Amino acid sequence: MKKFCAVILMAMTAGSIRLSAQLVDEYNPPRANCCLVMSARNLADQLQDWNQLGRYHKSNQELLGQNVPENRVVFMGDSITDLWKLDQYFPGKPYVNRGIGGQTTPQMLVRMYPDVIDLKPPVMVLLAGTNDIAHNTGPETAEMIEENIMAMTELAEQHGIKVILCSITPISDYPYLKQQSEFAKNPPLPPSVPPPFGGPMLRMKMTEGRPPADILKLNAWLKSYAAQAHATYVDYFAALVDEKGLLKDGVSNDGLHPNPDGYKVMAPIVDAAIQQALK
Repeated sequence: MKKFCAVILMAMTAGSIRLSAQLVDEYNPPRANCCLVMSARNLADQLQDWNQLGRYHKSNQELLGQNVPENRVVFMGDSITDLWKLDQYFPGKPYVNRGIGGQTTPQMLVRMYPDVIDLKPPVMVLLAGTNDIAHNTGPETAEMIEENIMAMTELAEQHGIKVILCSITPISDYPYLKQQSEFAKNPPLPPSVPPPFGGPMLRMKMTEGRPPADILKLNAWLKSYAAQAHATYVDYFAALVDEKGLLKDGVSNDGLHPNPDGYKVMAPIVDAAIQQALK
């Protein structure tokens, strides 16, 4: 054994085994944020409910104690649904919002029972997929997204719930380009000044994270699958897209989420589909 160790030491000394240097000449680590322990604790707490089942738990319990209206409709989705003030666009109708900002289809699939099926709506409106394309919960293939949507559709239909599948809405870089133009006219303060008054721009190009080609691909599948599954397909995309294939200028403030004008376009389209489904 001693002989073996001696041979290894000699080989290392002779340079036959190269060791990469780990020491640095100057100590310059990445800057740490304040209160890392608290940040780590908050993140750990959030990971206990990564599907956000707790978001609507209390309101679901309240609805379970009430009679189910014949025309109850549950809107399941992400931030585009979450931000939609249904009571303003569909006054007097018992439409239930179960959108959660940032969510992807695997998260919504886990929420199907508490947030949709248990509420016993005759109709579910599903708008999902843009955050899957953006890799919000990690990379996914088109097939993975499609299977999640299929699973949600089949679960709903098995419980007597009619399904309205909505196209993924278009995106655009128009707000980003406008911001670039404004910054060119009025340059921002130096990077030493923290945002929002200085430093890097707050917006990024929407097309970089959500390629329009991926949206078109999934929408083509959604339309085809809706026909196979006896679901209703609602084409928000056609109503919101411009001649360049992007979200129309003026119907969004960030290139992704509809503003009030955008929701005004979407509301009558989906409501017509809902009324047909309720018949």
